[in-house]
Amino acid sequence: MLLDPNYLRDRIRTVPDWPQAGVQFRDITPLLQDPKTLRVLVEQFVFRYMDQDIDLIAGIDARGFIIGAILAHELNVGFVPIRKKGKLPYTTISEEYELEYGSATVEMHSDACKPGDRVLLIDDLIATGGTMMAGKRLLERLGAVVVEGCAIVDLPELGGSALLREGGLKLFTLVDFAGH
Repeated sequence: MLLDPNYLRDRIRTVPDWPQAGVQFRDITPLLQDPKTLRVLVEQFVFRYMDQDIDLIAGIDARGFIIGAILAHELNVGFVPIRKKGKLPYTTISEEYELEYGSATVEMHSDACKPGDRVLLIDDLIATGGTMMAGKRLLERLGAVVVEGCAIVDLPELGGSALLREGGLKLFTLVDFAGH
């Protein structure tokens, strides 16, 4: 288990004023670049979920694919991509969600899971929570049980984690950037 609670946090790069002025972007790519750090990161999720009877990992486009696919491999379960609209080649179902500046849509293949599948939903970061909530709704429309939502980073001041919990989603995150 992780001994130093700041080990991952200290390796997340903060990029000021990106993608727009006033935003402190939390860049997880340094976590992926170093093999030891990547292993520590993945093992935090493996230890949490290895005994939880999960059937599938659903990763949210795009950084949720990276950790989600590795975690699915480690847990010996399948992986389901939840993509931005228009990126999947087969029949899809879609869910629209609101952004600060409009709306967006995510999609998933219509045969991505089956009723009763126990699914873990993963992304790199929780900000406003809209994308993860849309992913949860997609999975539930196909009859899946979303066991938990997880992410590397939580930005609680943006309200996403509270919104997701109010929407009935259990959450687990590794790093909290409250007050930043």
